[in-house]
Amino acid sequence: MSPPYATTGMTARETILDVDVARMRIAWLAEAEGLEHYNASAQVIDAGGDACRVVWIADLLPDAGAPGIAGVIEQGLSVMKRHQEELRAAG
Repeated sequence: MSPPYATTGMTARETILDVDVARMRIAWLAEAEGLEHYNASAQVIDAGGDACRVVWIADLLPDAGAPGIAGVIEQGLSVMKRHQEELRAAG
């Protein structure tokens, strides 16, 4: 079980489905109260120089869960960005 997400208080059991190191992509599913279905993937894409983009795709039901999941995704992306910035600053 994951720790509660700060934006929603939701906890989830997450299962890694695939890790593709060459494509810098991970796919997983999550089981959580209120969600009938949740699959997602995140991929890091080289944006040139020392920049990158992260593409996070989520498929979930019911649709009413989308606003809460959007908050979790934003939180995750923010943590990734902050970590990258800390690594860059540390040299």
